Amino acid sequence: MRIFVAGATGAVGRQLVPLLVASGHSVVASTRSAAKAGSLKDFGAEPVIADGLDATSMRAAVISARPDVVIHQMTDLAAATDLRHFDRAFARTNELRTRGTDNLLAAARETGAKRFIAQSFCGWTFSRDGGPIKTEADELDPNPPEELRGTLEAIRYLERTVTTSSAPEGIVLRYGFFYGPETGTLSPAMRDQLRRRRVPVIGDGAGYWSFIHTEDAASATLAAVERGRAGNIYNIVDDHPVQVRDWLPALAQFLGVKPPLHVPAWLGRLLAGEHMVAMMTAVRGASNAKAKRELGWLPAHPSWRDGFADAARHSAGQRTAA
Repeated sequence: MRIFVAGATGAVGRQLVPLLVASGHSVVASTRSAAKAGSLKDFGAEPVIADGLDATSMRAAVISARPDVVIHQMTDLAAATDLRHFDRAFARTNELRTRGTDNLLAAARETGAKRFIAQSFCGWTFSRDGGPIKTEADELDPNPPEELRGTLEAIRYLERTVTTSSAPEGIVLRYGFFYGPETGTLSPAMRDQLRRRRVPVIGDGAGYWSFIHTEDAASATLAAVERGRAGNIYNIVDDHPVQVRDWLPALAQFLGVKPPLHVPAWLGRLLAGEHMVAMMTAVRGASNAKAKRELGWLPAHPSWRDGFADAARHSAGQRTAA
């Protein structure tokens, strides 16, 4: 198939583009940065410069590509560093989830694309009531902390807009928390914060997090291209949702730094905000059973523990070589 990947130089896009090419698909890959276009060409894709928030440039790029499938991987997660002011940190990503989705979907519809696949998220979005592990049928948080409301509304908008589209048929992939060498939970910024002991376990650390290696996010996206069902949402996470009080000390150990501090919830509320307390103590994990069943997908890194260790070793090797 001919596939247009928007946001092709992001955490998932960098893994996805070469995987699509290796699977025999013809790929047109967009980026906002001309400096990054060369890497897309190296992956075997046809690079194009387009901004997801510029309807004119995105329309021209998609129409020129004439794709069978359009994949929406547009975010600005690298800019989301000040998590105390969460919605402000995710402001551009939320625009890409709303206005950017509208721009890309309109272009896909105009050019006659058959399928539209969009990146969503399930790291903290589920209702904090009920059991610790949620499926796609479970509701999203009806009353999130104030700092998360704008971001959750943008996620709701994307999912509603994409899954109700029939021409092209829409599919949503809810990725968990990303990690990989130098990426996401193992990014240089996160490693630095852990080394400085600035990421404490807040309260009882009982919140459940679901992780996904970026390579596995890419392989699930390929499976959705080829086998996903129209109008469906899939949780793309590993097999082992884990509580903060377990994964955070383990990550510090893998990185060879001191274990995280523990602070009471009331102090965490003052220092980081109610939303960060919720993420540490109350959020729910996600089940990947539907993705396994319907997409025929299995994560190559089924456990965050082994995946963290492998990615940490890979990152250390890269730094040593450099």
